[in-house]
Amino acid sequence: MQGRVHVVDDDASFRTAIERRLALAGYQVATYPSAQQLLDHPPSDDEPGCILLDVRIPGLSGPELQGRLNALGSTLPIVFLTGYADTPTTVRAIKAGAEDFLTKPVEPQELLGAIERAMARHAILRAEQQKLKELQALLSALTARERQVLDLVVRGKLNKQIAHELGTTERTIKAHRHQVMEKMKVQSLAELVTMAERFGVLRSER
Repeated sequence: MQGRVHVVDDDASFRTAIERRLALAGYQVATYPSAQQLLDHPPSDDEPGCILLDVRIPGLSGPELQGRLNALGSTLPIVFLTGYADTPTTVRAIKAGAEDFLTKPVEPQELLGAIERAMARHAILRAEQQKLKELQALLSALTARERQVLDLVVRGKLNKQIAHELGTTERTIKAHRHQVMEKMKVQSLAELVTMAERFGVLRSER
């Protein structure tokens, strides 16, 4: 899987060696000597990618950069590199969403395997985001009344119940329901409910 690896490490010789190794494996590579430099030129989420990040770097540390990127909404998976095993740091980084945590010196196959997994996860995240954008576009095409009908339909309400709740006729609700199915591009109620649950349209009742 092709993509761009963003390498953040203050060791120039390490950056050069990693860049060469990753380029040979078919990846595009961008290198940064500090976390701040990456923040100053934040990588795009719109192309396949991941971040290869040293834990201990001058200034902003690797885990601190991870926190900043999370706050910015970045979806780029992070593979951490460390000079020595530090269980608390590893646990915190993984809990914060790190893809992997590797110890230097890292074996080439181990490194490439971690990057490949990170790229695959980013591809899934990007596909999910694209589907969400498409759903939001479909939802925005619904009228206010059609949105009300959608919310009630996916909760399992019958046409008769929806008509009573909205103060209209069952025939009108049937027409709205048909329009909702058309605009949301679904063929069945099950498909509509699945879509609603998957993207948070269906809110849990308290």
